[in-house]
Amino acid sequence: MSSDENEKKSTAVVLTAGDAEVTVDPADGCRVESLRIGGTEVLRQPENGKHFGSFPMVPWCGRTENGVFRDGDKVHQLPVNSPPHAIHGTGRDGRWRTAARDTASASFTYDLTSPWPYAGRVTQVFELTPDALTLTMGVETYDNSFPAQVGWHPWFRRNLGGQDVRLDFTAAWQEERGDNHLPTGRRIDPLPGPWDDCFGMPDGVDVTLTWPGELELKVTSREEWVVVYDEQETAVCVEPQTGPPNGLNTLPRLVTPVDPLEASTTWAWRRLG
Repeated sequence: MSSDENEKKSTAVVLTAGDAEVTVDPADGCRVESLRIGGTEVLRQPENGKHFGSFPMVPWCGRTENGVFRDGDKVHQLPVNSPPHAIHGTGRDGRWRTAARDTASASFTYDLTSPWPYAGRVTQVFELTPDALTLTMGVETYDNSFPAQVGWHPWFRRNLGGQDVRLDFTAAWQEERGDNHLPTGRRIDPLPGPWDDCFGMPDGVDVTLTWPGELELKVTSREEWVVVYDEQETAVCVEPQTGPPNGLNTLPRLVTPVDPLEASTTWAWRRLG
């Protein structure tokens, strides 16, 4: 066993409830490495050096245009990790700390530091029951206020051994996507897939994934924004988040000392077989 595999084994936190098992690795960006329901793995597993599973997006979600965002009269440059843009935040690449854990729940913290230009702390909490996983994430500042976003990027397996998954949702609008993969600012009627697109759901995110004869899994959140990505053959992504891509510039939500940013999502399931 390699030293990396030994480290992952030693840092991973395993939660269980009924026949559900969740593995979270704080050393790997506080990523959900595995979600097993009745022994079936639901999340895409690592391959070709890519981590997959489900990772937190913080302190921004999706693409930030050219890695640049403005906060008042200040202009900040983020690392361009998906040229020409900065994508998905820094939390997925950081080492988180385990703050508390028991059989079916755990909490983790991550300090925002360079290359993010503001000091702050992120907390992520996992709560598992036999038929649901709830993830809650919060961003706090103890000093300057700053814009931020949070969200989750799960890679659900397209096929669990039977038929491919079906995605069902009703959105009020779709953010028109420009050639640069960013919203143009124009809202349009939802188009058929395949998608790498942001949708608006003012009553809260509500997307159902159905693997016929096997499993139904519903992704919900009080937030109104969700990105759906289904352009790959092996997985689909349903990403609840607190704003649209490039939202640091177009729809900033301020984190202040008296008003932290907090969001949650629940994945609830039932067996169909």
